[in-house]
Amino acid sequence: MKKVLLLVAVVATLGLVSCNNAQEAEKARQDSLIEAARLDSIAKVQADSIQAAIEAAEAAALAAAADSLVEVVE
Repeated sequence: MKKVLLLVAVVATLGLVSCNNAQEAEKARQDSLIEAARLDSIAKVQADSIQAAIEAAEAAALAAAADSLVEVVE
């Protein structure tokens, strides 16, 4: 009888440890997904900023070229 009770206790302990590890693994997976989303958001903001800078530089270059043409015509 003692062996049966010991076996049940060991199985129950392993079951609890197993569930706890599964919960920790799920939390780690969720944390990883959150971090990936955060990094993706940062990358998108940086890309948008670079694109805005390029567009501003192009607009400034066009304005300078237009000014040059106006001076030549005058």
